[in-house]
Amino acid sequence: MRIVYLGTPDFSVEPLKSISECAEFEIVGVVCNRDKEVGRKKILTPPPVKEFALEKGYKVYQYDSIRDEGVEDMKALQPDVMVTCAFGQILSQEILDIAKHGVINVHASLLPKYRGASPVHQAIKDGETQTGITVMKTDIGIDTGDIIYAEKLDIKEDETCGELFERLSHLGAECIVKALKMIKDGKATFTPQDNSKATRTGLVKKEHAKINWEDTAKNIVNQIRAYNPSPVAYTFLNGEPLKIYSAIVSNKKGKAGEILSAEKQLEVACGDGSVIIKTLQKAGSKMMEASDFLRGTKLIKGDILG
Repeated sequence: MRIVYLGTPDFSVEPLKSISECAEFEIVGVVCNRDKEVGRKKILTPPPVKEFALEKGYKVYQYDSIRDEGVEDMKALQPDVMVTCAFGQILSQEILDIAKHGVINVHASLLPKYRGASPVHQAIKDGETQTGITVMKTDIGIDTGDIIYAEKLDIKEDETCGELFERLSHLGAECIVKALKMIKDGKATFTPQDNSKATRTGLVKKEHAKINWEDTAKNIVNQIRAYNPSPVAYTFLNGEPLKIYSAIVSNKKGKAGEILSAEKQLEVACGDGSVIIKTLQKAGSKMMEASDFLRGTKLIKGDILG
């Protein structure tokens, strides 16, 4: 079965690797976004999927918009199926109609819940205890297509978005191979989604990561987990940004944002209790343990964050 694979970030690499290891599948092309300038030195850096594809000797296609630039290239590859995974571009009906079996997508949630761009972030932020992978047939909507295969995955209590992304990537690698084999063998079923149960997520923006200390301690801890490693939850200390990478729920009372303890541990009051900050990063410094931060920064009980 001839396959064109479309994906860009780290999350997309494991599913591509898994497909590449199956003798019954032939990867005839890999599509990703263009190289980007990264870091302060703006070093032009290829996407992780491109790096893996080139190592394997696959032909790589890069577009700002596949629907505008890549239609003829995709037709020339004559794929039996196209697979997308965190590709990040909207496909046109013309693209969807190229392959005999259409386009199937590896999505990091249990559809129809958490459609859209940030299902992993949102699941953690909402305090979900379970998520999973859904392989679906892509239609013209946003994650609205029929479900081919899905598997559940428990979310660990203190798991960060980065950690969950990694585990879901490996699960996605298993699921896509199972779904492709079903399609190849003519055993795939296509189950319509229940749109009445659908939820939608949007692009993650930096302002979403700003901590509101009026919120509950649990919600704040979940927010911190959800935005680790990016864009990282943050607050302000004396007008300077302070990034928070991890924290735990506690139960002391005080004014929202008030520092309740600044000696052996850094504890801050919330809307219904408090959080103990474990790791953080002040402007111009590296990430560090809160205990190390307190040794080098003079804080007074009663100071306010936010």
